[in-house]
Parts: sequence; C-alpha cells; structure tokens
Amino acid sequence: MPNILLIKTSSLGDVVHNLPVVSDIRARFPDAKIDWVVEEAYRDIAGMHPGVRLAIPVAVRRWRSNLLNPAHWHEFGRFRQTLSGVHYDCVIDTQGLIKSALLSRFASGPRHGYGAASAREPLAAKFYDVVHAVPRDLHAVVRNRRLAALALGYEPPAALDYGIELPPGGAPITDKPYCVLLHATSSTGKLWPESSWERLGHELERQGQAAILPWGNAAERARSERIARSLPQAMVPPAQGILGISSLLAGAKAVIGVDTGLSHLAAALGCPVVAIYCGTHPRLTGVVAGQGAPVRNLGDTGAVPEVSEVLSALHEATGKGTA
Repeated sequence: MPNILLIKTSSLGDVVHNLPVVSDIRARFPDAKIDWVVEEAYRDIAGMHPGVRLAIPVAVRRWRSNLLNPAHWHEFGRFRQTLSGVHYDCVIDTQGLIKSALLSRFASGPRHGYGAASAREPLAAKFYDVVHAVPRDLHAVVRNRRLAALALGYEPPAALDYGIELPPGGAPITDKPYCVLLHATSSTGKLWPESSWERLGHELERQGQAAILPWGNAAERARSERIARSLPQAMVPPAQGILGISSLLAGAKAVIGVDTGLSHLAAALGCPVVAIYCGTHPRLTGVVAGQGAPVRNLGDTGAVPEVSEVLSALHEATGKGTA
C-alpha cells in the first residue's frame, strides 16, 4: 500500500488539471494513500477527489507577503511537521517550479519531477532525486499524468477521469434553466468585451435560459452588475467559496467562460463548456472534458471570437440554441 505525495500548489486551473493524476494512481494502486500539497485557497478542489487522503495546505502567497510575521512562521512550522510525520514511497512534483521543488525537500521519500528541459523553471530539476523527460508541447493534463506514470512505473489509463465528487449541496440558486457566464479572469488581455456578454445573454434569455454572473472581487462584481442591468432575467449571486461555485456550475445547462480556472473546473465537473480565448492559445491549456462532457475551445491570441461563433459552439455542445 504505497504512500504517495503530490505537489501541485496553484493556480486554480493547474490544480484542476492535476486531479486525473489521483484517478490514474488509484486505478493502478487501489489501496494507495495519496496526500496532496496545495495552496490553501484551492484545498477544497483537491479534497473533492475521494482518492485524496489528506489535502495539506500551504500559504506561500500569503507567507511571502510578510516574512516577518511570527504567525506565518508558526504556520510554516506546522506544515513541515505534517510532512515530516509521514514517509512517502514517492513524492511527485507536477508543478515544476522552484517553489514547489523546494517544498518537496521537506517531505521524506524519493522526489520525482520534470527534467530541466521539461520543467517550467529548469532550476527546479536540481532539487529532485529522479527527473523525467516530458515534452513541453503537451497539454497540461497530459503532462501531469505522464510524469506521475513515469514516476510510479505504469501506463496512464486511456480514459480521463477527474474523479470529483461534490458533497450534498444546499438549495439551488434558481428553479429556472440557467447558464453560467464566467467573464472574469486574471488578465485584462483575456477578457471578452462586455457588449459581447450582453448580446450573448439576450440570446440565452430568448431561448428561455437565465444568465448567472459569478464574481470574485469588487471589480468583477461591478462588471457582473453592469452586464446584468441589460438582462432582465440575469442573476448576480453572492460571493461563494469553491464548493458553492462548484455546485452552481454543476447545475448549469452550460458554462461559457474565458480562460480562467473556473472554466476548467466546469469541464472537470462534466458540464458542457464553451471556453473563449482572447489573449492565450488553447492548445496547451484549453479546457478538457470530464465525464464525457462536450466542450469547445474558441479563439486564440489576437483572435477574439464573435458572439455568433459562441452561440454556434454552444449549440454543438448542448444540442440546443441558435447556430
């Protein structure tokens, strides 16, 4: 019964992309005990996979904001104590960054990671005991799965399984059919024009579906409210944690989103997803379906999709709507 430690700390989309690794390992080693080091903000994502025994939170982003804070050093000490209490048969860092490689050094057990030519930060390879060559021109999900397979000596299963099991949720946000519109992302270059969201929302309402516009900060909430003002049936929900937004996504007829971690989460949950790429290339980080869900990736760097393209892709993904 091997003890295995995975290290994939952030960001949201990257953590989602690592979930199939857990499914693959459990398919090969059904009795494996799998722990996962993950940023505190994304702990619930790792915890949604029943194959994860323990999601071990770190707060590197918060800790480094104030290195002189004694409370931060106390938290870091507890993290080290948690890792030192277990001997792992295999430690696998699928992040490939210097920070994640350094975190792997606090674990007891052979450390596996990407070789210098494969890692996102080549210097990270110097901190592993065993390195593996994984082409960088593969999708992130494939890279994660291949690294774990090389570290543990198996062939990845043909099927892709994110393995998410949502806990029982509360009351649904509405009893009407709805689509979730994920307009918010970390970079302004990835945004789709607000006028396009409004036109898309009008067409959804014409088809009998309300638009739900989640948000994560004040600027995103303001954008949600601006878009919603022109859509009589639109809803701007209250702030929600990962589990709440996951339930919201899982109940949607479809999810339309820009290049953001929540679009990847929706695909992992098995939702029909249309992902809109305005400032990035979807080939290496496009949404990949979970549970056989239909997904469509539109656009590219400098090639902003038109509303008509999104509606056509939505029609293909759901078998409904206007092409």
